[in-house]
Amino acid sequence: MPLLIVTAAILLLVLLVTWLRLNTFLSFLIVSLLMGLALHMPVTEITQSIQTGIGKTLGSLIVVIVFGSMLGKLVAESGAGQKIAGGLMKLFGPGYIQWSLMLTGFIVGIPLFYNIGFVLMVPLIFTVAAQTGLPVVYLGIPMLASLSVTHGYLPPHPSPTALVAQFHANMGLTLLYGILVAIPAIILAGPVFSRFLKNYRSAPGKMFVAPPMPEEELPGMGASLFAAMLPVLLLAVTALSRLWLPQEHVLYHVATWLGEPLIVMLLAVLNGILLLGVQRGMPSKKIMTLMDDAVRDVAVIILVIAGSGALTQLLHDSRVSDYIAASLRNMHLHPLLLAWGIAAIIRVCIGSATVAGLTTAGIVAPLVASSGVNPNLMVLATGAGSLMFSHVNDAGFWMFREYFNLSVKDTIKTWSVMETIVSVAGLIGCLILNMII
Repeated sequence: MPLLIVTAAILLLVLLVTWLRLNTFLSFLIVSLLMGLALHMPVTEITQSIQTGIGKTLGSLIVVIVFGSMLGKLVAESGAGQKIAGGLMKLFGPGYIQWSLMLTGFIVGIPLFYNIGFVLMVPLIFTVAAQTGLPVVYLGIPMLASLSVTHGYLPPHPSPTALVAQFHANMGLTLLYGILVAIPAIILAGPVFSRFLKNYRSAPGKMFVAPPMPEEELPGMGASLFAAMLPVLLLAVTALSRLWLPQEHVLYHVATWLGEPLIVMLLAVLNGILLLGVQRGMPSKKIMTLMDDAVRDVAVIILVIAGSGALTQLLHDSRVSDYIAASLRNMHLHPLLLAWGIAAIIRVCIGSATVAGLTTAGIVAPLVASSGVNPNLMVLATGAGSLMFSHVNDAGFWMFREYFNLSVKDTIKTWSVMETIVSVAGLIGCLILNMII
């Protein structure tokens, strides 16, 4: 019965947004309330769950999205994005621009949290699209496939790191096997799948699109890269520092503080203002106007993500994931397939990749010792399952839809299919590695 209620709620959400064209945030609230009542949750718990979901989601995302939008606006309006895009095309050639974006997404995705990587890379995708005339979806899917895979498969991202501990796996081997599994998954979901997306020519959101500037007015490549990639550098340096330094060392605490997303993004924005604005003679009034415009540009996106957080929290608090887990616990399947399947079903029903992965680990962890399956592959299979078919109950789905200005239907046909490909390809890669190692 809970699965039927969740399915009906998801269908209702789609109908409200697409058929009735109701505001997406209002649709999320209505569906969350009705679903909570259908699941026999007390009214006070329903409203508390909605408030908690909004708070938890925005608490971790709002700074990243707002500061990322500010930095993206600076990079676009200063011409830095145009400079980087031109450099990429010269380096790889117009025929391989997708591959260059995919590689950029993979390199950036290893140290960066997914949401930070998303809001930082989207402006670059839009700039390259403006330079080449190619559709933004066609260019964006390969890069976002890279970010998604690194988020789901590879330490040091939160879910894979937690799974390594729960399955008693080896962090280094998990990372090595994860890269081996990730490469074909990204290629299939990126350049191969995106070959079918050239007809998606919707205009992207205007927040990161700037008119082309004369070459002589552009900032230097070094300044452009440093301004755009400072968050990546800070996170990479602080992560490595924490690995090398003892925990009691004062520099360890400094690195931990500097590695916080809020501090990283604040420093990146201040550096962008100085490097791309003040030092190039941009009036302070114009810089502040850009900052204000950036906040207005992402206001709707923030509300949509808040609504998805409310729905996800309600699904979690109603114990639907526990119900699914209990229903699947006694299935007689290969441990890798079982871990992937449970994570995939919870992901589709709940929306959160992290919840899907960690819930699955609690169920199948005892199988590692009893079956003798490789624990590193269990981490990867669970992580791959947790990426399965992102749809309307996942914040990533709505970020992609809003930034790329697509309909719900087209977002399912592009984003959701891409996520399904990386999930299934990850499982196949784990099964093949299991026969070799």
